[in-house]
Amino acid sequence: MSINWNDYDPGRFYDELFESKGKPREASRDVFRHLQTLSTQDIYRRKKTADAAIVELGITFTVYSDGTNIDRAWPFDIIPRVICGMEWKRAEEGLKQRLKVLNMFISDLYNNQDIIKSGIVPADVITTSKNFRKECIGMTPAHGAWANICGSDIVRDGDGTLYVLEDNLRVPSGVSYMLENRKITKRVFPELFKDINIIPVDDYPAKLFDMLTSIAPKCDKEPEIVVLTPGVFNSAYFEHAFLAQQMGAELVEGEDLFVDSDDMVYMKTIEGLTKVDVIYRRIDDDFIDPEVFRPDSALGVPGLMRAWKKGNVGIANAPGTGVADDKVVYAYVPAMIEFYLGEKPLIPNVETYLCREADQREYVLANLEKLVVKPANESGGYGMLVGPHAKQEQIEQFRELILENPRNYIAQPTLALSVTPTLTDDGNLAGRHVDLRPFILQGESSYCTAGGLTRVALREGSLVVNSSQGGGSKDTWIIDPEEA
Repeated sequence: MSINWNDYDPGRFYDELFESKGKPREASRDVFRHLQTLSTQDIYRRKKTADAAIVELGITFTVYSDGTNIDRAWPFDIIPRVICGMEWKRAEEGLKQRLKVLNMFISDLYNNQDIIKSGIVPADVITTSKNFRKECIGMTPAHGAWANICGSDIVRDGDGTLYVLEDNLRVPSGVSYMLENRKITKRVFPELFKDINIIPVDDYPAKLFDMLTSIAPKCDKEPEIVVLTPGVFNSAYFEHAFLAQQMGAELVEGEDLFVDSDDMVYMKTIEGLTKVDVIYRRIDDDFIDPEVFRPDSALGVPGLMRAWKKGNVGIANAPGTGVADDKVVYAYVPAMIEFYLGEKPLIPNVETYLCREADQREYVLANLEKLVVKPANESGGYGMLVGPHAKQEQIEQFRELILENPRNYIAQPTLALSVTPTLTDDGNLAGRHVDLRPFILQGESSYCTAGGLTRVALREGSLVVNSSQGGGSKDTWIIDPEEA
């Protein structure tokens, strides 16, 4: 017995797979036709194949709970999300435009500050940002690229419009899961990869390696690249190890590196010392160099900032990049694009209210039950209020938080996030809300993944897609427009 797709109802939301009830979108046609031929037993068997592959490949994520770290199998839904290649081409251009401007903005902040002098971004937004690093003033990294790796979160509203929800520029994670999702889906639906021209994503490690090579100080040999991890207890350790292995780079912790009196970075190996040219760091600024930032940090490398400022080592992402990760700064990105490029944003922002502004704060406080409220520098879905789903005591708590520190909060309308068919625990299909995190690289040149990590809110009605809070993921298929 096959699944009755006529019972599938996305409700009032934009559906990623279907144009209308029972009618797939053009890019989804072949996927839907094939899924229609599968019985419930076939679907169940393929789900079991995916679950077994996740265990075999050791794909896990870490949840912090009551002071302990719990490794859990990666939650994965086998029904892929499909996006038309023509639509994606414009989105890709918009993402590259955005990262180019964010890098121009960061470089401007640490040098001339023209955007502040012009009144586009208020000076106090920057001086009160906890991620603005005075230690970086006067620096310009290779190619003017501070954020070499960016993961921007994209959502689709009820009318089908794509929006950038936020930019992740400090140590963005999730790309390993995008790559592993594709491996799993090839095991689950091998026949579809023969018949449908799905744009591959497995070139990302090579593109990442090329980008890191491009920011290395000039030398006569192939640069030595390392991935700097906080260690096995970090929630993204799986990704750190995965990317190091895929690139053929060394995975190191702070104690494996040291800065000598020549202000060069060296790696300790069983064969002696090896000079390090590029560090892909997965550690926040606060912890990378106890000489400059937190003196109690045991995760970083004393003297690393000295070596970087003298041009002896490339660091991705560069120290100080987090100033553009601030959700208050996010609100000014459309104005930045016009200021630096004289262009309109190719992908719009979500309408954003700044609680630091008295009139906007007044509106937010009067409409908390309708809005999503976010702190400026949290991640992972933590510390936010989803007004329509919140209890009154939570709303009142956020009212107090906003009044205590208005600079630290923004608010956005509760979007009617798009949905896509997802298998439920009872074996049926239901629409679940999704977002998308593409990964954009910038060094000597720019690159954007074909799609990205689709995250899905597995709980009915939930808008929170983060795996740490009950979300899962799907493979994202960009269908080549010439073949769709």
